[in-house]
Amino acid sequence: MSHPPQDFLPAHGGQLRQIAAQYEIPVEQLVDFSANINPADPPASVLATLNRALADFATLTAYPDLELAALKQALSKASNISPENISVANGFVPLLEAALRSLGITRCLLPVPSFSEYRRTLENAGVAAAPHYLFQENSFSYAPDSLLQAALKERCNAILLANPQNPSGSLCEAKTMRRLIEAAAEQGIKVLLDEAFIDYVPEQSLTEAASQHENLIVFRSVTKFFAIPGLRVAYVVSSPSSIEDLNRRLPPWPVTTLASCAVCAALQDETYAEDTRRKNSLRKTWLLGELARLKIVTYPSNTNFLLLRFSAEVDVSLLWERMILEHQIVLRSCANFEGLAPGHLRIAVRSEVENERLIRGLEQVLRRA
Repeated sequence: MSHPPQDFLPAHGGQLRQIAAQYEIPVEQLVDFSANINPADPPASVLATLNRALADFATLTAYPDLELAALKQALSKASNISPENISVANGFVPLLEAALRSLGITRCLLPVPSFSEYRRTLENAGVAAAPHYLFQENSFSYAPDSLLQAALKERCNAILLANPQNPSGSLCEAKTMRRLIEAAAEQGIKVLLDEAFIDYVPEQSLTEAASQHENLIVFRSVTKFFAIPGLRVAYVVSSPSSIEDLNRRLPPWPVTTLASCAVCAALQDETYAEDTRRKNSLRKTWLLGELARLKIVTYPSNTNFLLLRFSAEVDVSLLWERMILEHQIVLRSCANFEGLAPGHLRIAVRSEVENERLIRGLEQVLRRA
């Protein structure tokens, strides 16, 4: 069996149609462990809200609210901050790009490995990226002193971080992150903090702190946790003056009426959120035990995904392809994570039945490797 060509490997998770076409497998037969989406269906409250909205033709015939007042109010209540501290767009990337331009960021420290869109967005905004390689033996934890020293050495006026970190899922506790933010403020350095997966550890969020620290900008995702990524909603929290300047750099009507209605409903569904966190914890614990049995190394994760490290004799690109062809299971190739050593794959935490299927597949492929 030949290796998958490097230019074919999907740049992101969730690219099932591309993979199905490449390997001539019906897309509905593929089980997606490559995208870190809640494996549950969207909340029933969201589906009911969308049905009611579609019953009113004005939902489609009228323009969305230019100010997104209802959506910002819902986000404000969920995050315990003022609506004037919030800006919304149809995803993280346009918000990051607008923030980079509005804050006058010229050189940014980028701890790696990290989400590939970070570097791409920095470069598209004309910002120089200074990579900072993270320790990889046992975790990918952020060390505030090391990050600040690196930022000063590289003459950066910003640091771009993810907490929990991607691709490892490692968490930097809020108190440690606060120490970094305060130290960075003394040096005139902005901290751009992506909290896309903080919903799994909400007590560690610094979203509220972003309204109190002039040098902190927090980015939040809504749709991954609530299993509605097709609706594309993200928001950023900062000081009112920063938000006002950022908004001027975003196009009008950045979020559709349907997406706004769905997110407003999702944010009120506390039962769904609590159930998601509980089930994810149980399923992840089971997966960790099974992966250890297969002698696959994992890293500490506070999210709904796990980064796997295989022994040197395992060809992970071949394993990735065999899992698709023999078991119709799509893992996340980590080949495009800058600064990540070879031998890694990432998996999402899915349902009990799907997780069992994953372990059986890995066991069989590794036995023949």
